[in-house]
Amino acid sequence: MRHQFSWAWLAILGTPAAACSDSLAPTSVTVEPVITTGNAHTCMVARSGAASCWGDNADGQLGDGSTTSSPTPVAVAGGMRFRATTAGARFTCALDFNPAADAWCWGLNDLGQLGTGTTTNSATPAAVSGAMHFTSLVTGSLHVCGLRSDAAAYCWGYNGRGRLGTGDTTSSPAPVAVQGGLTFSALAAGGVHTCGLTHAGAVYCWGENGTGQLGNGAAPTPSSVPVPVSGGLTFIAIAAGWQHTCAVTAAGTMYCWGDNESGEVGQSGPANGFPVPTQVSGGMQFAQLTAGSYHTCGFTSSGAAYCWGRNDEGELGSGTAGSNRYRPVAVTGGLTFKTIAAGGAHTCALTSAVVPYCWGSNSVGQLGRVLQRVLSPTAVDSLSTTGAVSGGGTHTCTLLPTAQAMCWGANAQGQLGNGSTTPRATPVAVSGGYTFRAVSAGASHSCALDALGTGYCWGLGGFGQLGRGSFISGDSVPGMVSGGIHFTAITAGVLHTCGLSDSAQAFCWGLNGAGEVGDSSTTLRNAPVRVAGGLTFTALAAGAFQTCGLVGSGAAYCWGSNWSGQLGDSSTATRSAPTAVSGGLTFTLLVLGGSHTCGLASSGSAYCWGYNGQGQLGTGDTLRRLVPSAVSAGLTFASLAAGGNYTCGLSGGGALYCWGENTSGQFGNGTTTSSEVPVAAAGSTTFASIATGGAHACGLTGSGRVYCWGDDYWGQLGIGMFGFSATPLAVQP
Repeated sequence: MRHQFSWAWLAILGTPAAACSDSLAPTSVTVEPVITTGNAHTCMVARSGAASCWGDNADGQLGDGSTTSSPTPVAVAGGMRFRATTAGARFTCALDFNPAADAWCWGLNDLGQLGTGTTTNSATPAAVSGAMHFTSLVTGSLHVCGLRSDAAAYCWGYNGRGRLGTGDTTSSPAPVAVQGGLTFSALAAGGVHTCGLTHAGAVYCWGENGTGQLGNGAAPTPSSVPVPVSGGLTFIAIAAGWQHTCAVTAAGTMYCWGDNESGEVGQSGPANGFPVPTQVSGGMQFAQLTAGSYHTCGFTSSGAAYCWGRNDEGELGSGTAGSNRYRPVAVTGGLTFKTIAAGGAHTCALTSAVVPYCWGSNSVGQLGRVLQRVLSPTAVDSLSTTGAVSGGGTHTCTLLPTAQAMCWGANAQGQLGNGSTTPRATPVAVSGGYTFRAVSAGASHSCALDALGTGYCWGLGGFGQLGRGSFISGDSVPGMVSGGIHFTAITAGVLHTCGLSDSAQAFCWGLNGAGEVGDSSTTLRNAPVRVAGGLTFTALAAGAFQTCGLVGSGAAYCWGSNWSGQLGDSSTATRSAPTAVSGGLTFTLLVLGGSHTCGLASSGSAYCWGYNGQGQLGTGDTLRRLVPSAVSAGLTFASLAAGGNYTCGLSGGGALYCWGENTSGQFGNGTTTSSEVPVAAAGSTTFASIATGGAHACGLTGSGRVYCWGDDYWGQLGIGMFGFSATPLAVQP
């Protein structure tokens, strides 16, 4: 039986104002998601502007404050929100959400490529010096260039062969103006050269020209100032690789110039390069392009991707490796993409559903999965589990097939149980080496049962909800629940916890101001106490400030807060001991939300009662109900789950339906439109079970894969990013 609660309760209890106001950010500020690749690392910005990176981190280019490489996404430190990001060879840069668009960089800085005025590496975002504000940034191997709001170009970092465009070859650890007085609409930085696209569609390049990458017909002469590309063509987009450059016309025709040793120009011509723009073979039209070190990719207006050039590591995504390709070959898998990025020897792209896929070399985890290269697009790896999933207020927990507990999301109170208070956007193991058979995530604490039924809890504990026998503020690692009781089930609410003993007796502990502990008092309890009334139960569920249970006959009893009728006893009177739910119905399952309750009858029909301000009762209106009321639409369900202000049900075939609040995409149907009646959710994905948190949900497929959707501000979706998603995304390992 699952437990749920509402964000609103946390504010009432005095959660810091910042935490409450921050929860609105994912729905109020969004960016176009983007993925970018360095030599051997990858970074992504989510819709919320939160950035995460994975792969090589020897120089701090992942930005998580460490130099430990990671085959799974890690959040960039500092909690900043970005509007764009770009990855250099071994460093990363981004623009923040400030109106002035400040630039930040992190990683390798031996030649000033971070632009901080120094040559000291930084494993966390460091501000680019000079009070320069940019509209866009591009990164080369060892240099960065940006456009100001007046369209003037500035560059910094290593200036070998004149790649900064300053008229000399003097490196600079701070932004310096590109010479020539030109203004640009876009920039592209290659390994040792840079190009700019003017508003009129002309391209100018500067830097190394040994293989013709400047496109001015003057190879191999370099230039430390911008020179025009030959041919008089008009372009709308450009991209630069290590020693080649490509651009697309308004008609979608792609031209490339420069090095062609591996076929990156898209022609079978001279390996020593093309010094002027040459049309890519095949006559295809492209909507977007990207240039890697020695390969090039683009996708058509339909989102189909094609690549050409070097393929030693499968970076072309054609399903094979080893043979260079001198004309575009289709990326396998039939996926449609909205953005694509080519790196050193790997490629990554975002699908139209904003799911990251990568292929090619994976020597240091740059594909976002275990260290093994892949030759075709493969989703950034996801968590596989055969255990239960439990959604907390802003965190999530699950059990692996090994019985190890994993948690992710908010962690300010230690609710992830990994010995820290750092939020995590991917699962982390609960400390202690315990094996568990059940886990339950509360608002800011978590509890689990071992094989013997011994209870363990961790996280926030100031109200006694950890059950340790004393009042402690909290603990970031599991501690044993006192009393020596063996439990068969455990359920964590907002600030209280309940368990069902092996003799079917109900015990609760924690906050008891509304009688939610059920011992006929309103006294805080820091250890398990028997629920009054002498009833024995088959199941329990703890909600915000109420608890419910089912007895053997299927009759429901509830106790605790009842301000909106969530106890279902025809009144709004608070109850400190179990009271029967009215109506004479019998249930097979009960689920509790913030201030509402729902039950599943043996017929599969759903009934709900209590608060209904967002339509979470599914009755077609927003009127509260003091007794169980049938959910509209006549659907039957195999299971139910209740979130803070919404409810979901799974059909017998695993199809998901939800109703109530959907402002964070918690329905998973690609929208943020709320509904007072059940609507089809989660697209065509089917699930074996579901779990709901405050404003997020997770589903477990029949194959054991975990998907989550909805609010992700604290990383509770486990997808390696901090933001939100209105569609199901695979949880990363």
